[in-house]
Amino acid sequence: MTVRTRFAPSPTGFLHLGGARTALFCWLYARRFSGQFILRIEDTDLERSNSELVQAILDGMEWLELDWDEGPFYQMERIDRYREIIAQLLAEGNAYKCYCSKERLIDLREKQMAVKEKPRYDGLCRMQDPKDSDQPYVIRFKNPQEGSVTFDDQVHGTITFQNSELDDLIIARSDGTPTYNLTVVVDDMDMNITHVIRGADHINNTPRQINLLKALGAELPIYAHVPMILGPDGKKLSKRRNAVSIMQYHDFGYLPDALLNYLVRLGWSHGDQEIFSREEMIKCFDIKDVNKAPTIFDFDKLNWLNQHYMKTEDPEKVAPYLQHQMDLLGIDISSGPMLTEIVKVQAERCHTLKEMAEKSIYFYRDVTVYEEKAQKHLKLEAAVILEAVKEGVANLTDWTAESIHQVVIAVAEKLELKLGKVAQLVRVAVTGGTVSPPIDVTLELLGRECVLERLQRAIAFCEE
Repeated sequence: MTVRTRFAPSPTGFLHLGGARTALFCWLYARRFSGQFILRIEDTDLERSNSELVQAILDGMEWLELDWDEGPFYQMERIDRYREIIAQLLAEGNAYKCYCSKERLIDLREKQMAVKEKPRYDGLCRMQDPKDSDQPYVIRFKNPQEGSVTFDDQVHGTITFQNSELDDLIIARSDGTPTYNLTVVVDDMDMNITHVIRGADHINNTPRQINLLKALGAELPIYAHVPMILGPDGKKLSKRRNAVSIMQYHDFGYLPDALLNYLVRLGWSHGDQEIFSREEMIKCFDIKDVNKAPTIFDFDKLNWLNQHYMKTEDPEKVAPYLQHQMDLLGIDISSGPMLTEIVKVQAERCHTLKEMAEKSIYFYRDVTVYEEKAQKHLKLEAAVILEAVKEGVANLTDWTAESIHQVVIAVAEKLELKLGKVAQLVRVAVTGGTVSPPIDVTLELLGRECVLERLQRAIAFCEE
């Protein structure tokens, strides 16, 4: 059997963390077993679906580099196929037209809830077998009324539902458009999906879909329902409540590999290993190792992983993502150091690329204002120290961190000052703040002309 998984998001919201993790698990399982990964867009909810959300899903998948082998398939382009299946179910007596009004269904639900019954359709039109009329109708699937549905979930084990608990679900709305439970079944059947990996919130849909698949004579896929991701407040992350788009994590300054590494560990483990390359994820991942219990999203853990990747990845690979942050800040990097050099010197000090960009602005923009806590260093007596450093670096023939370091040492010894005091004063002068990479490295990256100008400006500030 060739493994075929699918990720089938609905463009009624952005691709969020839960969806991205589901996509990752589907992708990993297909790659692990040399199968195919299919991308399918479930866009039949016309009221809430739109092209911008579709594009946001595609952008998120591409940013995460979760490549698909087939698709993207769009359900709205398969409407004729769904209508064909609906007609087949009607002709074979496995579906029927339901003329019940919305008012009747609301009243039925209220009465059932009043006596603490599970709200469900009572099968009125199924029992009465109403004749065609001019009244609007939906089409319902004739769910078996006896027996049970049992399936072996790869995460939760054996799950059983009594058919008596399942009502006759609507498979076509009054406007003729098919519903989710119908389209997903037809798509999984037509696309030969072998493993359905999705969120645990779909468990209740599974017995209904299994009954539909059986009515169509289709082979059943293997199901795996992965646990929910909860927010720090212990509540479910929802694409319409409090979960942000995956692309916002791009804007927040996270690397895609770091986010994937974090997501794969939400509900899955492989011994005590925390850091996984993509290759290691593929080699080690098995859906049977996913835990049942919901897992809580932890920004501290994500930040730790992101910093690890910023420090260990090739700076050439990280630099384009830092460029995105610079673009968001409106910073022109053409007159400053290469971004690869910024990654090298700043990764130890930052958890995100957004933070790195914000802490590196002084490399690309002139310093004309000093932070409030930095101004206390720029007293009158500091002018002498800065003048000595300026004179020393101005005479350097070799503009390197090592040579600059020797100048700072020489000034400290000559003026009988601690090296840290001199370095901090120079840092304030050239960056406008009190935090930067080592001062010799910082000056090397800024360049001679820039350093001399900023030292002179700071000297003038001290003498005011």
